Amino acid sequence: MKIAVKKVLQVVIPIGIGVFFIWYSFHKTSEEEREILWKSIKTAKPLWIILSAFLGILSHISRSYRWLFLANTLGYKPRLSTSYMALMMGYLANLGIPRSGEILRASTLSNYEDVPFQKTIGTVISERIVDLIMLLLVVLIGVATNTTLFLNYFENENINPLFIFLGIILFIILLYFCYLVVKKSDIKMLKKVRKFILEIYEGILSVLKMKNRVSFIFHTFFIWSAYIFMFYIMKFAIPELNHLSFSAALAAFIVGSFAMTVSNGGLGVFPIAIGAILIFFNVEQSIGEAYGWVLWGTQTITNIIIGGFSFILLPFFLKKK
Repeated sequence: MKIAVKKVLQVVIPIGIGVFFIWYSFHKTSEEEREILWKSIKTAKPLWIILSAFLGILSHISRSYRWLFLANTLGYKPRLSTSYMALMMGYLANLGIPRSGEILRASTLSNYEDVPFQKTIGTVISERIVDLIMLLLVVLIGVATNTTLFLNYFENENINPLFIFLGIILFIILLYFCYLVVKKSDIKMLKKVRKFILEIYEGILSVLKMKNRVSFIFHTFFIWSAYIFMFYIMKFAIPELNHLSFSAALAAFIVGSFAMTVSNGGLGVFPIAIGAILIFFNVEQSIGEAYGWVLWGTQTITNIIIGGFSFILLPFFLKKK
């Protein structure tokens, strides 16, 4: 019974958060602002929307191909078609139950390519570790390219950057102290944390030791470059955003990446987060939110269509090994 309630809450709570933010966005804006938002969405230029969606599809294909390198390291040769359909089915599943897509993706590859599930889920974890590192790298680049913006914000809010720097140093020291505690502890929960940290470490080593690590790294950079340019070129779909700089689009991408984890596929939260960050780049919030809705809608519809077809076609076109 407890498991059933937990599963229901895993679905209901993220959707509820998304619906709340949609409601909040609607009620906090004036009728004029809503008209601007809706007009910007309706008049968005289809060519740039299609190009942005195409970049998204290319990134998915590249991610599917990159996944094969990890499987090859374990001695298995799965098909690219299986990898791609499993990935897209996972994206579709995540819209319903957050993080369920990883399990579905791993089990699909296991069923159709005769790869042990434990090993398959291990490759997914390794991928996520690499992507986390890439996200942190993008965040650092985003901070570096928007240094003036941050300094102006600190000045306006009377915040001393030195305190933030000291806070980061203290946080790093705290993390190291926690690591020492986890490393030497016999507490059951901390043992699980230690095991998770070891899995991360082993996942990183597996990438560094693989034969195709150069190709793996190339695809990793291609995937994240495609994500970022998917954001950047979408600005041309909305004329009011033609002036938007690359650093602004990068900031929107970073904020959007974190917003995607709050609700199912970023429902409701994603456009508001995009609109909020673009205010700092002199973009009217309604226009920024319209940009966020077009981005979110384009990728969500793409994932629904391709993921749905993958669910239907996979059993017919691919036989289990």
